[in-house]
Amino acid sequence: MKKLTVFTLVAFAVLLAAPAFAADRITNGVDLWMTRGDGTSFADFTKQPIPAGFFCEKSKPFRGRIVMRGIPIATAEPGALKNTDTIVQRLDDAVFDEQGVATTRIQVRAMQFEALAPVKTACGLYKAYVTLDGEQPITTMRIVREHEKGGRFFAPISVNIKISFKPVGRVTTEAFELRKSLRFPPATNQMWSFSAGDVPRCEGFVKVDTDSDGVPDTFLPGTSNFVAGRPAVPHRFGLQKDGVCMDGCHCASEGMHCPGSTDV
Repeated sequence: MKKLTVFTLVAFAVLLAAPAFAADRITNGVDLWMTRGDGTSFADFTKQPIPAGFFCEKSKPFRGRIVMRGIPIATAEPGALKNTDTIVQRLDDAVFDEQGVATTRIQVRAMQFEALAPVKTACGLYKAYVTLDGEQPITTMRIVREHEKGGRFFAPISVNIKISFKPVGRVTTEAFELRKSLRFPPATNQMWSFSAGDVPRCEGFVKVDTDSDGVPDTFLPGTSNFVAGRPAVPHRFGLQKDGVCMDGCHCASEGMHCPGSTDV
């Protein structure tokens, strides 16, 4: 009887301790993002213009900005990820150390944008589309736990993309494409929180379109106990405009991407 009592007490103590240990690890999964067409996400050709003759013999160098918005990614179950246009996968479980810091490898697995307005050239109008281009680099995310509900994270993004320009109002078999390898330093003031019951999440695996041909082709894990882009406590961001890098945005000389988290 005494042995049974001791065993019961030990088991009860383990159950009480379980929630505390659960918060010491962020499990691998995906982070879902949506890109609003509000002018904060754009491709900038000021420093590296599209060269003369790119669209046709008489086209001049293009040194402007192309404002982008997201295109929802196709899934095997229609609407499974709602208006998600960018998927970043956390490849490893991240375990917090004594300082409350954890790391994991990340990789962009799907991404697709379109221009809000066509580019005007001497050859006519062209609409721009941005998609991933082949195998994607892997970078390291650093996650900092500032309190029991969440904190900040720092995630440099490396991505290989293809910008396709499609003629508006006419049909052609010519391909107008630019390929770029972009390297974005970590966005400032990126917040995260532990997943709670009030945040819709995607459980299990989901088949998604990773090459932007409209056909789901790859199974990716669902979301986990990590909610990227959603502060656990009220936070006021210091937003700035006119191309100056904004809180929560990835910025480089080639442009700026300011996504918002997707609730699914």
